[in-house]
Amino acid sequence: QVQLVESGGGMVQPGGSLRLSCTASGSIFSMNAMGWYRQAPGKQRELVAQLVHMKITQYADSVKGRFTISADNAKNTVYLQMNSLKPEDTAVYYCAADPTTAVVVHMDYWGKGTLVTVSS
Repeated sequence: QVQLVESGGGMVQPGGSLRLSCTASGSIFSMNAMGWYRQAPGKQRELVAQLVHMKITQYADSVKGRFTISADNAKNTVYLQMNSLKPEDTAVYYCAADPTTAVVVHMDYWGKGTLVTVSS
């Protein structure tokens, strides 16, 4: 069982930046994938960014060029650097992990989420 704890959410003005952190209870080095998802009020949860085999980055079109996902294996932590934030980025952001070796990524573990609010 892997526990994931997110931090770094908060309120920021449009155009601002935030960095989210996700610390795992165990090693992330051998994870099949880890990623960030978000869910805005009244909307379905969507993929924001993920690290496949902990090295291949994938991003939603809506955040490409603005968000960057990275990992620090020594700290068992995955980050999401969010720049040029927009009001439509407002959501609860969840960290997720796939500990398997499956070809298709399927996140089995989820954090409780951290709220990001972008508003003037």
